[in-house]
Amino acid sequence: MRRHVLWGTVAASVVMAVLGASPAHAEGRGDIRVVKAVANNGKSVVVGTGAVVTFPVKLTIKDNSGVKGLGEIRAGSANTTYGVPAETVGVTCKKLSSTTSDCTATMRIDPHWFPGYSERNANEGAGDWNVYGIVNANDRDYWIFDALAPFKLKRAATLKVSAMRSYLVGPSKQVKVTGALARADWEALKYRGYGGQSVKLQFRKAGATSYTTVKTVKTNSSGQVSTTVTASAPGSWRWFYPGTSTTSQTASAGDTVSFGTPVMRSRAAMPPVHNVSAQ
Repeated sequence: MRRHVLWGTVAASVVMAVLGASPAHAEGRGDIRVVKAVANNGKSVVVGTGAVVTFPVKLTIKDNSGVKGLGEIRAGSANTTYGVPAETVGVTCKKLSSTTSDCTATMRIDPHWFPGYSERNANEGAGDWNVYGIVNANDRDYWIFDALAPFKLKRAATLKVSAMRSYLVGPSKQVKVTGALARADWEALKYRGYGGQSVKLQFRKAGATSYTTVKTVKTNSSGQVSTTVTASAPGSWRWFYPGTSTTSQTASAGDTVSFGTPVMRSRAAMPPVHNVSAQ
């Protein structure tokens, strides 16, 4: 059963509790302001299908009487009126001067919330998010905001790789590399193959410290990818997916392929073969 929670309704509850104003823009009293706001240290927030994700929202706040602290702080989608909000699980504030404080709200998102919060597909919640809430001053000034600290909320992605020589015997240095790209489905809380995506095949020569891109290949409808290349040297192969505005970037582990000459034992060194006749 879905809970039909509106982003607008949740944001409005913060505002209405104080002055009955619309959350469409900042409202307040006095000179208190948030002068700097950053979510997750400027990085995207990536959520999978099981683990609870926490991230910081850092606010620098100023008021001539000094900062008392934070009221209710939430984060939610900037693109849809339906979805699950991130909730605050902790707040700390550090006084920088008589007028300025740095406050950090630790936010939490549990992917198990997603299926129950929207009449539409929960995956629509991925994309642009904002932070909204209330800050308070010592002289009872307050400021209500609903569009600070923009960030991306992304569905987690995974990549697998398998690399092997096309011919185990002989001088050929052809390598067949396969893989599978999947991303989190927040409706079903499982990973599903992600088709039609361009992934990069990358190579790291034995002894090198970084990968270089060899070619780009598209995944099929089920997220599978396969290609054959000629290797210039032994080394490690991996797939890299750069991600999108709603899906995280990811890289597979590396799979090493060598080209040592197979060791063939002489017939004299092989153990004898005994014929066993049926009794």
